Amino acid sequence: MRPAINRDNAFWFEAAKQRRLVIQRCAACKTLRHPPGPCCPHCGSFDWDTVEAAGTGQVYSYIVAHHPPHPAFEMPYVVALVELTEGTRLVTNLVGIAPDKIEIGMPVVLDWLEADPELTLPVFRPAVPQEES
Repeated sequence: MRPAINRDNAFWFEAAKQRRLVIQRCAACKTLRHPPGPCCPHCGSFDWDTVEAAGTGQVYSYIVAHHPPHPAFEMPYVVALVELTEGTRLVTNLVGIAPDKIEIGMPVVLDWLEADPELTLPVFRPAVPQEES
């Protein structure tokens, strides 16, 4: 399964291929936004640039997916809403921890998933290593 890449988000996936997590920023009002979009929801400007994220944050929310089973995913897996240190939130996978050990607010750090030779995606893991059992 591949994400839908278009002209509004291609820069983000290109940065991820280089193992860089970037956040779109309005060039006019400096508001950070994710997911990427063509114009600033705050001021309406179409001018933007990016800032590189520190790769740290905390679990804002999460779910443990058990169904429907899909051959692309090892079940169960954790989909987390990570609040980045910069303040934007990112939907991503949480790895390196058993689902029953996850806590809202727990600190996480960036890691990378090489989905295939053309697709690298950010994932997060606990900032303090946990046992997966």
